[in-house]
Amino acid sequence: IPHHDIRVSSGINAEYGGLFMEGARWDSQSGMIADSRLKELTPACPVMFVKATTVDRQETKNMYECPVYKTKERGPTFVWTFNLKTKEKPEKWAIAGVALLLSA
Repeated sequence: IPHHDIRVSSGINAEYGGLFMEGARWDSQSGMIADSRLKELTPACPVMFVKATTVDRQETKNMYECPVYKTKERGPTFVWTFNLKTKEKPEKWAIAGVALLLSA
């Protein structure tokens, strides 16, 4: 899937590609956030399956509410948040300033 390509899979679910992670990386083997590797400032994320759910059915345990920004500039470029799985406490990633970016 090309960068920033959205494919609707069924109803309100979609696959999204072209995101980059700042402050951490996505570990495809574990399916969770992991510590950054040296010299990898904004590694590309794999295509992600985005599933819409109602608040009462939302999984919150072991999830980091990761902000998504258009660019590295924070604040006015905020778009939304993704809940990403983590084995660490979510506070670790918040303190590290982990965010997803639409452009590196």
